[in-house]
Amino acid sequence: MKQILLGAALGVLLATPALAADGAKLYADKTCVACHGKDGRKPLMPEYPKIAGQNARYAERQMLDIKSGARSNGNTAAMKGVMHLVSDAEIKVLAEYLSKLPS
Repeated sequence: MKQILLGAALGVLLATPALAADGAKLYADKTCVACHGKDGRKPLMPEYPKIAGQNARYAERQMLDIKSGARSNGNTAAMKGVMHLVSDAEIKVLAEYLSKLPS
């Protein structure tokens, strides 16, 4: 049992750089960069949020809510148009990536 837990923990540690690379790729591929800036700190429009360093669980919840339509206020219409292209698993990776960016 200890070996299984140790192996799982090691797998997570080794996967962290891969997740960061995946997050960066997703951020570019899913066009987040177009509105939030290449580093998540310089949005295209002043009313768009700076998302670098955002709490991962919060960012994930916001993206999921925009995708489902549970959140439809503010500038969510712009994101609604692309969120159907992002899977829930990709949202989780994006949220983790954003949380690691310097704010």
